[in-house]
Amino acid sequence: MALREAEAGRAPVSEVHRLAVEQGLAGDGPIVFEGNAPADVRDNPMLRDLLDRPPVAAPPAGRVWFGAPNSIKGPTEAVFHRQSGNNLLVAGQREEAALSMMGLSLLALGAQYPAGGARFYFFQGAADGPGPAFIDAIAKSLPHEVTLAGPHEAPAAMNEIAAELKQRMAGGAYGAGPVYVFVNGLHKFKKLRHEEDFSFSSGGDNGEADPGAQFDELIREGSAYGIHLLLTVDAYSNVTRFISRKGISEFEMRVVFQMSANDSASLIDSPRASNLGLHRALFFNEREGSLETFRPYSLPARAWVLEAAAKLAGRQKEKLEKIEAKPAGEVLT
Repeated sequence: MALREAEAGRAPVSEVHRLAVEQGLAGDGPIVFEGNAPADVRDNPMLRDLLDRPPVAAPPAGRVWFGAPNSIKGPTEAVFHRQSGNNLLVAGQREEAALSMMGLSLLALGAQYPAGGARFYFFQGAADGPGPAFIDAIAKSLPHEVTLAGPHEAPAAMNEIAAELKQRMAGGAYGAGPVYVFVNGLHKFKKLRHEEDFSFSSGGDNGEADPGAQFDELIREGSAYGIHLLLTVDAYSNVTRFISRKGISEFEMRVVFQMSANDSASLIDSPRASNLGLHRALFFNEREGSLETFRPYSLPARAWVLEAAAKLAGRQKEKLEKIEAKPAGEVLT
């Protein structure tokens, strides 16, 4: 009220600022278009708010943010509804930018749900570089069940996800919390490669399930039952090599980096990705019919990651403390 009165009376700007600070009304910083540099995740007010304020209920749909747009609007985002086709594909040879998208998406989704309200699987193809440490720090902080899997652990993890999908399809857990499956570097997971029906490859002679077939079914059926996929792959040729023709259509949300005009047209119905620069990407949403240019977030500094992880880890500690403090037999809400 005091702030409105000051504005109505044309108080000096310094006075308006002082009243805003006193009342905790902090605005966002100025919008600066800097085309020759990647975006900074610290400038994302939505993610900042998520980390500072623990959720009291699960959101209607999970959201992730990729970077800063080339227009005056909020950060470029993807929304995961429980419906067919709500999967994300990131394609192109920008390994660090793709890693940043996957890690920050894991962080954002984990921050949106109350403790235990979602489950996560993260398939990490790289065994060196900044990837494992970056993902591990986030995964350990989340107050949710998180499974990390390399190429050798992929079949066992995929078998778990396939069993969950079958249970949901049978009606046993349709209303269960969402499951988010990340595959960073799909082209590094040979056992997840889809084989056409005429291929001689199979799941094995001893009756073991075929991870590639399970993965293909997950792509086609999972999102309608709350199991969403977020994949990165280095080239369009590997998209067609690892994902069936019908499966590709189940990725209605796609991010592409610079690539040939033909590959771009195949993925987003436009050759525009051929003209992208180093710090540019395109977000294509087939359901909405939109195509947005944005600057992807750079890999965040280790100090920021540790600070964000500490905030999330604190939620898990608070939850455990509340459980321990409750009298025997009392239900925790």
